[in-house]
Amino acid sequence: MRHFGHIAPEVRRRLFHREPCAFTADSPPHLLASALGATLYSPATRPRLADDILKQAGRGVTSMVVCLEDSIDDAEVADAEENLIRHFADLAERGVEPPLLFIRVRAAEQIPDLTRRLGPSLRLLSGFVLPKFTEERGVPFLEAIVAAEAAGGRRLFAMPVLESPELLHLESRADTLTGIARTVDKYRDRVLALRLGVTDFCSAYGLRRPPDMTAYDVQIVASVIADVVNVLGRADGTGFTVTGPVWEYFRVQERMFKPQLRRSPFLEGRAEELRQALIEHDMDGLLREIELDRANGLLGKTCIHPSHVLPVHALSVVSHEEFSDAEDILRPERGGGGVLRSSYTNKMNEVKPHRAWAERTLRRAEVFGVAKADVGFVELLTAGLPG
Repeated sequence: MRHFGHIAPEVRRRLFHREPCAFTADSPPHLLASALGATLYSPATRPRLADDILKQAGRGVTSMVVCLEDSIDDAEVADAEENLIRHFADLAERGVEPPLLFIRVRAAEQIPDLTRRLGPSLRLLSGFVLPKFTEERGVPFLEAIVAAEAAGGRRLFAMPVLESPELLHLESRADTLTGIARTVDKYRDRVLALRLGVTDFCSAYGLRRPPDMTAYDVQIVASVIADVVNVLGRADGTGFTVTGPVWEYFRVQERMFKPQLRRSPFLEGRAEELRQALIEHDMDGLLREIELDRANGLLGKTCIHPSHVLPVHALSVVSHEEFSDAEDILRPERGGGGVLRSSYTNKMNEVKPHRAWAERTLRRAEVFGVAKADVGFVELLTAGLPG
């Protein structure tokens, strides 16, 4: 699979200076962590789950979570597990490569049980999403994954969800973060990425951000994101990929604030029509939040609606300017440091302070590609739209 692999090769050649690389579920962990992109959640109760998974793969989805936790009623768990097992078997029989697939479980005991029941279709599973992760609750989950991996003979990753009240509350946050850091470091080879459960953070205070606002406008949420990145997202080799929070909106809402999308990038072809559609469906807020995710050290995003996937991926593509800066900074002859004018002649690149940024940018460029100099996110969005 590859990002933007669902669009025609000649279109990709027109859009990309360097095309996204191909990857599989067996690719190295550092590559998969960067390649998660928009991770689409689906309740495990969906009656046409296998068809849904392949349909979304055909539309550019590269990672999905089949959820047995908050998205389904407590009384539905047993039936949902049966449905999941049945549809994984269906997928395995079709012989088509699905996206990276993860199962969000409720309890550690589900992990060995599901691994056993999946049988040969376990080969389609990339790992498990672990809810309300803390040191105390997380260790049993991670131990269960280690045991399931050994029993099933299949590499399995963990994606802990950071969403517990202990992490949100100020008086317990530092100790909780320290415990989480200690735990994920011990099981570093199993932890693919850390996910933020912002909906649960808001719930603890009876909050829900409107579509005109991002997670970063809710200060109590923004403070937790900052602390999580501070402790767990460092660029010194100790950090992990931390993914962006879910965007909840996909229906037309009455707007209170003016649209946040400027008209100027949308002045040609289908672009103005696209801009209006994005505004009507409150997607301008999503685009702003994606940009803020990246500015705050997050990569990828939890998604609960297919319409969110393409904006996440389009805004993850590395611009030609970013790529030029990153390459200039990382040239071998720059190893001693110094300051140089960017090739776009609009900024100064400081070699030592910007090195970690440049390395992250080139990792993103590998999996999402580098746009041509005259291609922006509008062209990427338009090219990826169906029809």
